[in-house]
Amino acid sequence: MKLDQSTSIRQELTVKQFLPPQTILLPSPVLIIGTYGPDGRPNMMTAAWGGIASSKPPCISVSLREATLSYHNIKQTKAFTVNIPSEKYLKEADFVGMVSGRKLDKFKEIGLTPEKSRLVNAPIVKEFPYALECHLVRQVNLGLHTMFIGEIVGMVADSEVLSPNQLPNIERVRPILWGSFGSNAYYSIGNKLGNAFSIRNQLKQRRKSSKKS
Repeated sequence: MKLDQSTSIRQELTVKQFLPPQTILLPSPVLIIGTYGPDGRPNMMTAAWGGIASSKPPCISVSLREATLSYHNIKQTKAFTVNIPSEKYLKEADFVGMVSGRKLDKFKEIGLTPEKSRLVNAPIVKEFPYALECHLVRQVNLGLHTMFIGEIVGMVADSEVLSPNQLPNIERVRPILWGSFGSNAYYSIGNKLGNAFSIRNQLKQRRKSSKKS
């Protein structure tokens, strides 16, 4: 079968390129890390290097530079919270990642409210839809960043963002996604594509249909 010119052009455009190593994982989360300083002052910072690290026990990791105030707060208090901002707090999430808590009180500066966690020595951002309360269990120095692994000992969530199973629903939370350095822009979630762990059944049906034909 002969390929038309448009097909040939598309194939040329999809040739894989070998690139140098980069810290790009799409999409990247926008996480707000809450900590207390040795003086009890609440602080928060924006982080993208983070994700679930274990299911049993439930753990999450976040990697921070030593230059940040949050790095030193976590080392001292052995606790932190991971707060998930909704897209309506995009400006606030961007702001707290660009200024240092050593110079100003970020909560007061942008009008957000720190609430002390009931389970760990760290603040929760009251206005954000949900937060994970974490107790530091391990830290790994990887180079420029240190990975802090926290056991998730609790979760606080607004009732309106919960599904019937009492877990946060992504369509109600409306989290912010970062496009990493490829676009260096923020994005909202898109459309639902299908139900996890069951949409694969369509492949089985397709195979059966192809066999019959």
